[in-house]
Amino acid sequence: MHVEERLAYHRLLRAAPRRGWWIPLGVAALGVLFLVLQTLIALVLTLSLVLGGLTPGAAFDRVSGVGEVAPSFLALVNLGWAVTIPVALGIVWLVHGVRPGWLSSVARRLRWRWMLTCFGLSFLALVATLVVSAVVPAQDSVAVDGSLNEFTSTTRDFLLVVLLLTPLQAAGEEYAFRGYLTQAFGGLFANARVAIVVAVVVPAVLFALLHGPQDPPIFVDRLAFGLVAGILVVLTGGLEAAIAMHVLNNFLAFSIALAFSDMTTALNPTGGTWWSLPVTLTQSLVYLGVVMWWARKRGIATSARAGEVAVLAARQSRV
Repeated sequence: MHVEERLAYHRLLRAAPRRGWWIPLGVAALGVLFLVLQTLIALVLTLSLVLGGLTPGAAFDRVSGVGEVAPSFLALVNLGWAVTIPVALGIVWLVHGVRPGWLSSVARRLRWRWMLTCFGLSFLALVATLVVSAVVPAQDSVAVDGSLNEFTSTTRDFLLVVLLLTPLQAAGEEYAFRGYLTQAFGGLFANARVAIVVAVVVPAVLFALLHGPQDPPIFVDRLAFGLVAGILVVLTGGLEAAIAMHVLNNFLAFSIALAFSDMTTALNPTGGTWWSLPVTLTQSLVYLGVVMWWARKRGIATSARAGEVAVLAARQSRV
């Protein structure tokens, strides 16, 4: 009796009608479109600031993040990553001939109830993080003196950007790195063990590298975040848990910066120490543990039938 093959999330593109050399094409398209769209967004934001009364030079400085970070620069960063959501979905559909929903999860959609559950579980990890952070030496790059910053119009603008756009930025990074790149690299290799290692490690390394110049502890911290997020995606069959962790992490970092520090330090951390790793690893690993425990308890799907992916792709190609 023939048993139909089931594919984990990172191997779904192996059932796509267009794979093989189409995968490097898709990866290149993702990079090019990201750069082009981010440039267009930067031009629009710069023009809006000029129309608002700034000189072209001052407007460019605000959007480019030169010197002190302005709300317009954070908006550019957030919007630049947010557009990767439709870009990645479009590449899966137009380049590989697979319905875009397969990029969200093995259920062919974003499982909203599961993602909301993951938000709740992420707060459990946050409690463990606070306990560990209370016993390790303070980190110079993020140390605060305990006094609240003054609430200004700039603080208000930053707060609006964070509340409205940061969730889209975090989701965009997940759709790009743990979504398309994970499926792309996982789909290149027939050997299952090689595929899972490459699918998790390569996007995590790229994720850390694309955050700009960093001290070694900060790079390792971001690499560890990417590795845990990649493992979550593979073991839960979708992006929901990684998105929830990423959104909460960014909300927490930006909230602390607005309340006690400054956004320039938050976006361009320096002077990182290895003492930051016990804190962030506690958050990531505790979250990984509770999410996996709850996913097994609730029977969250982690794979899809290869034939289902291929059949839907075939139907789409005839439309």
